[in-house]
Amino acid sequence: MLTAAFVFLLLLIALLAIPVTLTFQLSWQQGFRDDIRLQWAFGLVHMRVASFRSKTSFEKSEGPEQRTGRSDRSARKNQNVFAAVRLKTFRRRIIKFIRDLWRAVHKRNVSLRVRIGVGDPADTGQLWAIVGPAAAILANIQEASITIEPEFFDPIFELDSSGSIRLIPLQVICLTVALMLSPPIWRGIRQMRAAGQ
Repeated sequence: MLTAAFVFLLLLIALLAIPVTLTFQLSWQQGFRDDIRLQWAFGLVHMRVASFRSKTSFEKSEGPEQRTGRSDRSARKNQNVFAAVRLKTFRRRIIKFIRDLWRAVHKRNVSLRVRIGVGDPADTGQLWAIVGPAAAILANIQEASITIEPEFFDPIFELDSSGSIRLIPLQVICLTVALMLSPPIWRGIRQMRAAGQ
């Protein structure tokens, strides 16, 4: 039984060590559009990833009370997130994760343009405290064309991206686990919970 579990674990690790190539085209302006194709096992597996449009296309009509309730919940959620963002160690750990993940991914013809704002200049400024340094690092990278811009006065999220990336799933999993186990992340989560009470 132990031998079978060990063999299964080795097989799983071997499969996760095989590179995955994603070719993508994403756009979010009036609505979300995507075209994502996955290639694995050195071209033996080739498939189109299911579109996210079906999950984002339908919208239920809401009354004023529902919209007000949703905006109140959104404001509380923003405050919770910003409680964590205010921690310098939390920001540094997130930026380190983004940098490590960026280095782990092999990129080809990647372009990304993002405009982001939450509708309040102060909240957008706090968000930019974490996004800004990452945007500056990414803007100087020669392997891709990346522009991330803040919008201080209007709530907005616009995305336009395309390219091809190759990654090793095992490496991404290790980086993510290291992020989730790091003390600064847990301190940030505790701050978020404290702000939500």
